[in-house]
Order: sequence, then structure tokens, then C-alpha cells
Amino acid sequence: MAKYLLLKHYRGAPASVNDIPMDQWTPEEISAHIQYMNDFAARLEKTGEFVDSQALSPEGTFVRYDGEGRPPVTDGPFAETKDVIAGWMVIDVDTYERALELAGELSAAPGAGGRPIHEWLELRPFLGLRSTVSDTECAFK
Repeated sequence: MAKYLLLKHYRGAPASVNDIPMDQWTPEEISAHIQYMNDFAARLEKTGEFVDSQALSPEGTFVRYDGEGRPPVTDGPFAETKDVIAGWMVIDVDTYERALELAGELSAAPGAGGRPIHEWLELRPFLGLRSTVSDTECAFK
């Protein structure tokens, strides 16, 4: 089985068909969206394809090392032009085609007006480095 990351974006991905930001949805529309996501995850738990998922707030800061003895450099909160991740789901499936199928289904989560969002999800395979690199080795030299 292969693990894939289904990445949801607040912004940075192409615009969805039902492109009304969540902060403009009614409480009922938000509840319906979250219920769809929970039902989707529960179904994948039963098939053994669900690994984990998390929602993220739109706030965040980029941080980087700035040299020995110096404090980290920060850039944030995020500027409007930066990609912002809304959340993610990790799945473990037999084939790439199955990952595509599930990503397409997740893209149909309801949004404003109860209509499917048709949002673009980023589908990314895990590298699988844990199986080939020991915990003491650095994979990114």
C-alpha cells in the first residue's frame, strides 16, 4: 500500500467551481461540510485506507534559521499572496488510481448553498524514506 497526502488549501490552489470562501458560509453550510469530511474519513477507516486528518487555522508564520546564536527569522502572518494550507488527510491505498478516485470524491464536499465545492486538492505521494533511511541518517543532505 502507498500513502498519499490530500492537501486542502485556503488559497494558493486554482479557484474551485463553488468559490465562496468559508467565512461567508452559513453555520449550517459549515456543519454540512464538516459532516461530509467526517463521514468520508469514517468510511475510509472501515476499509483500512484512512491514516489521519487535521484542519489548520489560516494563521501562521514562516520561520527559518538565521545563523548560530541568532534568533529565528520570521515572516508572517501570511501575506495574501502566500499559499495557505487549510488541512490535510493521509490515506493509504493500493494504487495511484484509487488515490485519484478518493481525491475526486473529497473534492465534492458541500460548500455554499449545499453545492459541491469542486475544490482542487493537491495529491502528493509520500517518499517512503523511513523504509530506506535509518532514523539516525539525514535524508536531505
